Amino acid sequence: MDSLRVVAGRLPRPAGFVRLRRRLILPGGAGGNVARYVVPAAFLLAVTAVVLTVRSTLRSNAKPAAPTAGAAHVVKGASATRPAPLPAPRRYYVIQSGDTFGAIAARFSTTVDALLRLNPGVQPTSLTPGAQVRIK
Repeated sequence: MDSLRVVAGRLPRPAGFVRLRRRLILPGGAGGNVARYVVPAAFLLAVTAVVLTVRSTLRSNAKPAAPTAGAAHVVKGASATRPAPLPAPRRYYVIQSGDTFGAIAARFSTTVDALLRLNPGVQPTSLTPGAQVRIK
């Protein structure tokens, strides 16, 4: 009878009793600890923001600013040299059904050897429609 005795309006706690933390009940009756879901979601959001920021700084596609007319600086005694010509822009061709390297070379006024040099990983005997080959 001692174990059922009420002391000051409370029942005694049994041995090994562990007090449970209160949990916040989600709307709709779903129970659970909100922090259990919010903290990992916030962490993933922060990591994603950092990765996107670092990636955008490493892979900047911004073109360098063109020099202004007054920005030329001449050093005494230096000979004036012409700047190196810019490389030709790369051009690609999408292979159609029935195309061969010979037909592509004839269409773009180049040679099969030039196409093979520009496309080292492409086998000329196994061209697949929809694949791209570099022509310039």
